[in-house]
Amino acid sequence: MNRLKGWAKQLKRHLFMLYIACRDPRVPWYAKVFTACVVAYAFSPVDLIPDFIPVLGYIDDIILVPLGIFLALKMIPTPVRDDCEKQAQELMKDGKPKNWTAGVIVLLIWTAAFVWIGMWMYNKSIF
Repeated sequence: MNRLKGWAKQLKRHLFMLYIACRDPRVPWYAKVFTACVVAYAFSPVDLIPDFIPVLGYIDDIILVPLGIFLALKMIPTPVRDDCEKQAQELMKDGKPKNWTAGVIVLLIWTAAFVWIGMWMYNKSIF
């Protein structure tokens, strides 16, 4: 259990590092875009797959977010990662930032999906 807690704390630190790194001018543009997407999704108050859906609801938390963090860290130059790690320690003391923009985007995706399914079902019932 202690190993799991340590792993979760490390992921949290890495997220804060990425949050800082995506604003650093030394990071390549493609890494900034990918990193910003990972950070926005991780800090979003709304998940792409809601947690109340059995098994699937936790896949993004267990697989997608850590994989995104791993790939984003590989794209960032080592000196930038080192600098961001120091800044992340201080930022972690203030708590997790919320990204409401990403949350709204996820809600819009779900709304569009439900509208599309509803329209499809309505059209099928007419024929």
